[in-house]
Amino acid sequence: MENTKQVTPTELARAYQAYEKGGRALLDDLERERLEGNHEAVRERVRTFAETEQKVFLGLSLALNDTEGFFAEVESNLGPDVAAEFGEIRDAYPSLAETFKLVRLEATKERQNPITSIDVRTAYSTQQDAPLVGYTVSSGNVELHEYRGTTQETLQSAAYFVQAANDALAATLAEDHSVNTDELSELIDRHEKLETELNALYDHIEELRRNPVE
Repeated sequence: MENTKQVTPTELARAYQAYEKGGRALLDDLERERLEGNHEAVRERVRTFAETEQKVFLGLSLALNDTEGFFAEVESNLGPDVAAEFGEIRDAYPSLAETFKLVRLEATKERQNPITSIDVRTAYSTQQDAPLVGYTVSSGNVELHEYRGTTQETLQSAAYFVQAANDALAATLAEDHSVNTDELSELIDRHEKLETELNALYDHIEELRRNPVE
């Protein structure tokens, strides 16, 4: 997607008004597919739409997600009737808001399948004398990955992710690139969370060592 930082809500609203194929027809089709459970197909159609009709997509995404300032500017520059039309879209298709938001994140910030939830389950295998972890990773309504394994296997995956993050940060430092304030703040918070969890992990391992399996 082209750089859209300088595109105003007014321009996006005008692009939607000029969209010959009809935005409401597209939204109706997407809502129908969503109700049928075709979540991956909905995501792909929205991605294609974002590529082919960038401004129309962005306008719909901002309206559906009730983005701050969008309605006020549209009403100020194009009138209350146009703002009301977008308000009707927002109210008619709330279930599509997250999909449009996630695709906008992909299109404008170089993400891919942003993770919105991880459903975790635990169990114990008497056959292996080992606890098990299961989880489902989702991006909106789209399930990305299903997993089930032992705790050490789960931690191995976690170690790969931490190593990958360290590799990315090392490359950033080596190239003298900067990291924005929000990202750095979140990194600090994530590091503190990891330290807390690792301390708890150490305590659990030490207790297991004191009570070995016979």
